[in-house]
Amino acid sequence: MFCRYFCFLSLCLFLPTQRRCSLGHVSDARSGDTTSLPGFENLTMGYNKYLRPYFGGEPVQIAMSLDIASISSISESDMDYTATIYLRQRWTDPRLVFHGNKSFTLDARLVELLWVPDTYIVESKRSFLHDVTVGNRLIRLFSNGTILYALRITTTVACNMDLSKYPMDTQTCRLQLESWGYDETDVIFVWLRGNDSVHGIEKLRLSQYTVERYYTLVSKSQQETGSYPRLILQFELRRNVLYFILETYVPSTLLVMLSWVSFWITLDSVPARTCIGVTTVLSMTTLMIGSRSSLSKTNCFIKAIDVYLGICFSFIFGALVEYAVAHYSSSQKCAAKAPQEGPANELTKEMEEVNITNILNSSITSYKRKISFTSIEISSDNVNCSDLTMKTHEKIKCVLRNKMHRIIGYFTIQNPSNVDHYSKLLFPLFFMLVNVFYWAYYLYF
Repeated sequence: MFCRYFCFLSLCLFLPTQRRCSLGHVSDARSGDTTSLPGFENLTMGYNKYLRPYFGGEPVQIAMSLDIASISSISESDMDYTATIYLRQRWTDPRLVFHGNKSFTLDARLVELLWVPDTYIVESKRSFLHDVTVGNRLIRLFSNGTILYALRITTTVACNMDLSKYPMDTQTCRLQLESWGYDETDVIFVWLRGNDSVHGIEKLRLSQYTVERYYTLVSKSQQETGSYPRLILQFELRRNVLYFILETYVPSTLLVMLSWVSFWITLDSVPARTCIGVTTVLSMTTLMIGSRSSLSKTNCFIKAIDVYLGICFSFIFGALVEYAVAHYSSSQKCAAKAPQEGPANELTKEMEEVNITNILNSSITSYKRKISFTSIEISSDNVNCSDLTMKTHEKIKCVLRNKMHRIIGYFTIQNPSNVDHYSKLLFPLFFMLVNVFYWAYYLYF
């Protein structure tokens, strides 16, 4: 009923001043009719919606509260989130005081006749006000002149994310409310009840995130045109890592373990070991490409999941290279023994020592050239360089020759079959150590 009265009285603003509004009709002031709407004369006399309350005096205090209805999507590629919120603003306009202790809910279309704050959402990319079935707005007027103005808004807000620890990351996002045109000399923004001014965010259930905590802040935005009041809702989102463990971490770990199976296969089984190595490498490559496809626009970040996949790929590739080294050493050993032993005894005798000198000589002859190590002739036996009859340059050559022989000895493969034996222990051990350091760093640092 009050809505009808208010619409009627607002119409009277546009009538001549010599006429007065009365309950149910418009009468001439000269007729002496004093039947007017009790207590609402200030709504029709001297009200200007283009002037803020206390115009020219103290600033208007705007108290705000929020209800977070939903956070529908959080995009890492676009660095933003989309939320539906209920924004409630309260302020006091002494021009709208009326007698009594009641409050009246007005038609939302009457907001066009009132002064309202010019609040906007900072860093908003896209926003809209819901209008089904009518504009989702609420106007409630209290007898002391307090106005409650509520809106239902869906907005997409930018959120700068640090994805270096993805998917074990925690992101901090903000929802900031600021006055567009009125600086702090005209309006003051405050939270209605501090942290209790925000509701609904603790009940949100997100697909990939869990809300860790949230808090409210009061700040100012210093612009070239002045200092503007700003309210900030800051909340932390922790990503649920279980999905990524099942989707990426477990498959990549199993691929690494699958590559170790080749260590238990003999060196003569070339197709089997080659097939395992190539298959695991290709599978790991496909897994790496798939993990990055969902974050195609954030490839500039080196994420935690990229580091782990790189570690797994290195171990798988290392297992393939290990077989190549062991098989090559075995073939060179057999080639060196062939001129000295008959074919009958070739498979029955134990493989002897194969050193880097034999490998280099066989490689060099295949390229039709002999490589000289700075004109130093490498011998299989150390030579005594303390002979007093030797010249200085001969002693230097002798010392260098002995050093080179010692270095070559470090890389000497005693038995190619021992390479697999050591790999069975070293590969799992190093992989476990790397995992301990990896998870400790990204979970606790």
